[in-house]
Amino acid sequence: MLRKQIHVPPLYIIATLLFGVKTYIAYRFLFNISIENYMQEFILFINPFASALLFFAISVWLKQKGQIRFIRYGILIATLILYFNLVFYRNFTDFITIPVLFQGSNAADLGTSALALIHLPDLLLFIDVIIIWMLSIKQKDTVTVNYSKRIKVLALSLSVGFLIFNYVLAEIERPQLLQRTFDREYLVKNIGLYNYHIYDIALQSKSQAQRVFADGNEMPEILEYSEEKKTNPEDSELFGVAEGKNVIFLSLESVQSFVINNTVNGEEVTPFLNDLINDSYYFENFYHQTEQGKTSDSEFLIENSLYPLPRGAVFFTHGQNDYHAMPEIIKEHGYFSSVLHANNKSFWNRDVMYDNIGFDHFYDVAAYEVTDENSVGWGLKDKEFFEQSIKYLQSQPKPFYSKFITLTNHYPFDLSEEDASIEPYNSNSRTLNQYFPTVRYTDEAVEEFFTDLKESGLYEDSIIVLMGDHYGISDFHNKAMSMYLDKDEITPYDHVQLQRVPFIIHIPGMEGRVISDIAAQIDVKPTLLHLMGIDSENDISFGQDLFGPDDKEFVALRDGSFISNDYVYTKDQCFDRETGELLGSEVSTVEGVPGEDTACTPMKSDVQQELSYSDQIIYGDLFRFYNFNLE
Repeated sequence: MLRKQIHVPPLYIIATLLFGVKTYIAYRFLFNISIENYMQEFILFINPFASALLFFAISVWLKQKGQIRFIRYGILIATLILYFNLVFYRNFTDFITIPVLFQGSNAADLGTSALALIHLPDLLLFIDVIIIWMLSIKQKDTVTVNYSKRIKVLALSLSVGFLIFNYVLAEIERPQLLQRTFDREYLVKNIGLYNYHIYDIALQSKSQAQRVFADGNEMPEILEYSEEKKTNPEDSELFGVAEGKNVIFLSLESVQSFVINNTVNGEEVTPFLNDLINDSYYFENFYHQTEQGKTSDSEFLIENSLYPLPRGAVFFTHGQNDYHAMPEIIKEHGYFSSVLHANNKSFWNRDVMYDNIGFDHFYDVAAYEVTDENSVGWGLKDKEFFEQSIKYLQSQPKPFYSKFITLTNHYPFDLSEEDASIEPYNSNSRTLNQYFPTVRYTDEAVEEFFTDLKESGLYEDSIIVLMGDHYGISDFHNKAMSMYLDKDEITPYDHVQLQRVPFIIHIPGMEGRVISDIAAQIDVKPTLLHLMGIDSENDISFGQDLFGPDDKEFVALRDGSFISNDYVYTKDQCFDRETGELLGSEVSTVEGVPGEDTACTPMKSDVQQELSYSDQIIYGDLFRFYNFNLE
């Protein structure tokens, strides 16, 4: 009796359908990709199929055995790429770039942070891989054939045509799409995750070539632009107020401004910082500007007053460039500089970068006594860290500039019960729930540090600067955040406002005040230099002295969003800064109806120009062509 042969479609078609459906489901339900109209939904739906069809159609040019091997391992590798992006996205609400992959040396230090991002249901993402492997074993004679040349050409032509169709629709929906390299969500939403990665490789090649072909001719234009932003020392309200004094800078891991003067379960989250604000200069509209380099990006900003790169971390990708950083400048004025951070010295390539920009000493984890009892999460608890650091401050040459980088308030915000003095929040987000006790712990650690400074005799001869380095709660937790802030939802406007971080300058003996002007991390370097009485006339930077007479025109975020005195611009939408009212959108939500210019449109080009100038300096290593010692 003859067994009836079941007709099975070609393996590459099955792989395309399974992988396309899975990727679309991941886009819609695992990633937080915003959809504004039916056209965007359609493009998001077809782009995984367009990418998968072109990739798997390559197999038809191989013999039967090669087809099976190509599709088997192809779908496995593609699934791993999807999954690694998902894990990365859960923490950073962003997609992996080639420079991020070069930061792999950081992976060994991630520990519980990486494990917390892996969920058991993630195994469902590999169902199509299992199906393809089973079919390729049990039905290998029916799912693969030796195709004729005509079929091979037809398959390739159709897949290329489908991909072009996808791109044309994407370009209609979002003109100049490939120029929006700062917004990776737009790229993934319109051309797909895998085509985005191919484009990212091309961008990386281009950026590597920029240094080779740079000749310094770009500098005069950048120099002229930088000069326009500078504050004359005579016009700075507090120029020289800290001259000859120590500068102690506290980089507070993941502390955002929404916890300041706020409560959880009826308890103040940051009681010490709330009190400190009363006799300090507190900038309540101060924004972080970091990108994929996170803490290292914030360090780069405050030491150089240059923007971080839109992809990867400058500390890794351009750590050997020539810079004119704050440690190098203040050394010429008799300052000793150091960094204190109880972590591996190679994390974020700090040992290389610190030496390059002029820090005199780095007290890394080897300088501390670290045990299981005094550690949690990423390492040494903040209270122990500050306590063990006092002796290093006392032994340093004076005056000094010393930067502390805390650890405890780091994702996944682990803290033992005995160290937690307030209860977690109660929401659907474990991350947000645990955030409040760890922020409170850091607040308590800072309070104890101030006490130690006073007892050691360092307090009166120092100014203390405190700054949140970047966000702690990504928009992956918007539902829980809207619940805490008592909002119906977190709008794009709210998201930008949540990028505010505390910036406090405490000068013993001075009362200070709350300052409502917009400010950002790019402004820290020129502000601190002027406080120290150092004229920044011969410096090239993009920030300005926050105690100068001129208001900032705008604060630029690395994704192209910006904040001005009147407006907030993000995601092609313009909002009133005070009320959050939507004033207009450059992309219409109605299919076939174009968007319109908004009140924010004229400033967009200025923001992009400033970001571009900074990128040119870094990618081209342009400071090697400039003599900063010229008077």
